[in-house]
Amino acid sequence: MAKDAPQQDFTDDELEIHGRKDWAAGVPGVYHALKMSYEQMGAVRTLRTLPRLNQKHGFDCSGCAWPDPDHRSPAEFCENGAKAVAEEATLRRIGPDFFEEHDLDDLATRSDWWLGQQGRLTHPVVKRAGSSRYEPISWDDALGLVAEQLVSMPDPDEAIFYTSGRTSNEAAFVYQLLVRAYGTNNLPDCSNMCHEASGAALGDTIGLGKGTVLLEDLHDAELIIIAGQNPGTNHPRMLSALEKAKNTGAAIVAVNPLPEAGLQRFKNPQNPIGAVGSGTELADDFLQIRLGGDMALFQALGALLLEREAAAPGTVLDHDFLAEHTDGVDAYREHVADLDWDEVLTATGLTREQIEGLADRLARSRRTIVCWAMGLTQHEHSVAMLTEVVNVLLLQGNVGRDGAGLCPVRGHSNVQGDRTMGIWEQMPDDFHDRLDAEFSFSSPREHGYDTAAAVEAMRDGRASFFMGMGGNFVKAAPDTDVTEAALRSCTMTVQVSTKLNRSHAITGETALILPVLVRSERDQQASGPQRVTVEDSMSAVHASHGPLPPASPHLLSEVAVVSRLARRLERVAAVADWQAFEDDYRTIRDSVSRVVPGFEDYEAKINDPGGFVLPHGARTRRWDTESGKAQFSTNVLTYPQVPKGRLLLQTLRSHDQFNTTIYGLDDRYRGIENGRRVVFVHPDDIAERGLADGQHVDLVSHWEDGERVAQEFRIVSYDTARGCAAAYYPETNVLVPLGQRSKRSGTRASKSVVVELRTRG
Repeated sequence: MAKDAPQQDFTDDELEIHGRKDWAAGVPGVYHALKMSYEQMGAVRTLRTLPRLNQKHGFDCSGCAWPDPDHRSPAEFCENGAKAVAEEATLRRIGPDFFEEHDLDDLATRSDWWLGQQGRLTHPVVKRAGSSRYEPISWDDALGLVAEQLVSMPDPDEAIFYTSGRTSNEAAFVYQLLVRAYGTNNLPDCSNMCHEASGAALGDTIGLGKGTVLLEDLHDAELIIIAGQNPGTNHPRMLSALEKAKNTGAAIVAVNPLPEAGLQRFKNPQNPIGAVGSGTELADDFLQIRLGGDMALFQALGALLLEREAAAPGTVLDHDFLAEHTDGVDAYREHVADLDWDEVLTATGLTREQIEGLADRLARSRRTIVCWAMGLTQHEHSVAMLTEVVNVLLLQGNVGRDGAGLCPVRGHSNVQGDRTMGIWEQMPDDFHDRLDAEFSFSSPREHGYDTAAAVEAMRDGRASFFMGMGGNFVKAAPDTDVTEAALRSCTMTVQVSTKLNRSHAITGETALILPVLVRSERDQQASGPQRVTVEDSMSAVHASHGPLPPASPHLLSEVAVVSRLARRLERVAAVADWQAFEDDYRTIRDSVSRVVPGFEDYEAKINDPGGFVLPHGARTRRWDTESGKAQFSTNVLTYPQVPKGRLLLQTLRSHDQFNTTIYGLDDRYRGIENGRRVVFVHPDDIAERGLADGQHVDLVSHWEDGERVAQEFRIVSYDTARGCAAAYYPETNVLVPLGQRSKRSGTRASKSVVVELRTRG
């Protein structure tokens, strides 16, 4: 039997610190995956669910967006994937009686962990104006309230429609159609807070804001550089691909302020011998870079490649590729010729010998891949930083070549698919043209609000309605106190959800929770059982079919919620047959096939159990840029400046969480047990500030509009880069103001926050 949810919240009083691990997965990974599965689902449900996870005739993991191999293990999931499924397929339930016991004041005092552990939401509920608690409401009345509010608003741009990365392609497509038919492009999503910088940089340089790499390319690469990414915690199945690459001769270089266990040694739990043996050493080199110094590193690498080519012409660069497929290389060559090496070494914290060593590896490699995640995307200068990554790969023709390319690793299961389906506040005109032709209406063309702008609009009274299609907006957004105040100022907030989180406790005057199905559950509609599709981090689209009965007969699918709401809005109802969309998702995919390029014959393509890969011009060396070629960039060298006595903080996940979902209180690889309010600091930095390991401090960031404080963190002595610190989000999101975001993309700059460690009185 599954265990009941905890009845008391946790404190950090029992926090314990152990030694950091230098390997990942293995038998402990199997144990912890099965332990949580049993606690949440019970033995029978675990055996019924996990064997279907990520299988061709099963359902897609709601965790990370790592792609599935063509030939799959019977257990094609990782520890954190099992935890993600256990969280959504749990036997724990939240019925109407729960809200009789817990009012909003009580819920607001609870931790994210406690809220998530209470179980699945089973009934739609409403908090009415003037009330302090939720109460049951019928679906008809709930959607009627939402429709009434939307109809009463004088301007559609006063409404905000947020989307998390868990939403299926089908739900995302009908959601954006509803929003645009209603009359706004206010479609902020979680991409705004993570990989928006990747999309901007790749769109500018190669013509499409997606990576160019397929899973098979990793297996065939000669050199893989992993910068600002921790696969062992955030994308554990990537370790299997890296192990395969390593076994075929690839060199792997890790570039990160923190040493990460998964990139040191990997004990493959899908291989009995590998799980119990010494494991595979993955990273050949570890460059412990200073936060925000990656731009300087890649500029230096480009300069060194050009030097090596000048010394031995024809041995390093791909001149045919440069001449035929690129623009701007001469300006780039002149720019990096003036590189200031003192600045490079200051920015990176590396030695010149370390950088020269990586340049030597690059010069020898003919098939190089660079992988990155939010360690590169969440800085003010992240777009320019990523164009420098592109520059280095273009020099050697490592885009549009097997075993080579650009590999942004997306963090959430269908975040890339949501964008493909139109979840973006600034979709291009050609998308609008096809949407208008398909549905015979005129969609609004003025760009809407991204996440930060949406918070500002609610804060300033320019928006008064918020609807979240999944996710935990309060905890995902930066500037936590400002975000909470903004939502509380709304006339109505609506959360389409599966489980409780902090966003349900921070409400507008009227608030609704609308509970929906998860991917592991059967989706039965009028035409029969439905399937949905998702797009992974490498542009592969495939179908997903849930095997479990729904957690409650009162749940709707996300598609059904959107379709029923659309039918209540007169101007929205007129653009599509929403009843047909709800009854049979094939009708949605039929429209998608005419609106979204690459989805022609959509239904037939997903009949292939492996799905299909969307086209990407850069893979065949076609560039959708202004020049028609891949574009070199020149950027002024930029890196964070830190006043004396301060540290540069990065926010990060523990091994016991996925995004804002907290699975447990341990970070096994970093040696943290039973707590989360810790800050990792180099021992020399601790001593230099007159502090001590284990001391409790407040984290304070200083801005023009005043201080922001995250209270009561325990210092943990840790081998991070000098001058840098790290702490878990969402607890530290309070330190990042709305204005601290990437130039040109708006991505929040959570990986380079200047902080003071303030002793507590």
